[in-house]
Amino acid sequence: MRAAVTVSLIPEVRQGPFVFTGDLVQACQRAAALGFHAIELFPEDPEAVEAEELRQVLDDCQLSLAAVGTGAGWFRHQLSFTSSEESIRSQAVDYARRMMDLAAAFSAPIIIGAMQGKASGGLNQATALRYLGHALFQLDEHAEALGVTLLYEPLNRYESNLIHTLADAATFIQGAGLRQVRLLADLFHMNIEESDLPGALRRAGPLLGHVHFSDSNRRAAGWGHTNFPPIIQALRDIGYDGYLSAEVLPLPDAESAARQAITAFRQWVGSPAAG
Repeated sequence: MRAAVTVSLIPEVRQGPFVFTGDLVQACQRAAALGFHAIELFPEDPEAVEAEELRQVLDDCQLSLAAVGTGAGWFRHQLSFTSSEESIRSQAVDYARRMMDLAAAFSAPIIIGAMQGKASGGLNQATALRYLGHALFQLDEHAEALGVTLLYEPLNRYESNLIHTLADAATFIQGAGLRQVRLLADLFHMNIEESDLPGALRRAGPLLGHVHFSDSNRRAAGWGHTNFPPIIQALRDIGYDGYLSAEVLPLPDAESAARQAITAFRQWVGSPAAG
């Protein structure tokens, strides 16, 4: 398992669960200095990041790109796969495709979280799930053509009313015949929705593609009440060798949150240098 940390370039979500914000170069330099393997990047738009410039920054800091978030599609443009308007759903899929093109240059997956939307405005859950499945099917085909995976993140009940648990997400993915989609297990959301976090991870098994390494209060691991050793053991038991990415609130400040995240990783997983 490897350690990653979130970097957001989206001005609208400066108060969100992102450790570093604003300055990509500075964020990468701090991530590298603290011992992280990679960053998880949240760009403003697919074209807002020049791939070669990003590659140069990552190479200079000896970092990888763990994943690319698509949250700006919702927070900035109000694009959703479950909008009642077909034109918005189409724009949302196109936006995600373009973000995937950027991520694929680094063999990285994109994350589908906030853009999944919810059943609202007269749209019932069954229809919303049908729209979501259709969007993911289109993105699954694009991911297969690019040779990358796509990460689907179940959200807690306060952020979405569609799919909340890893088991329900797995059923949805398998039922839709999606071949390139994997699960993103966010420990903060799981703390709200899952009765047994280690058990949920074990049941996810090979479908698990990424982990958001956050505590019960969305602060850095170790600063809440989540019991991490059984979670890490469950990940080892299923042979998970991906990223534990600190998508956490920058509290009390970004530097402190980053230091605590990497300290927790070393405590429960081992030295990042060891892989």
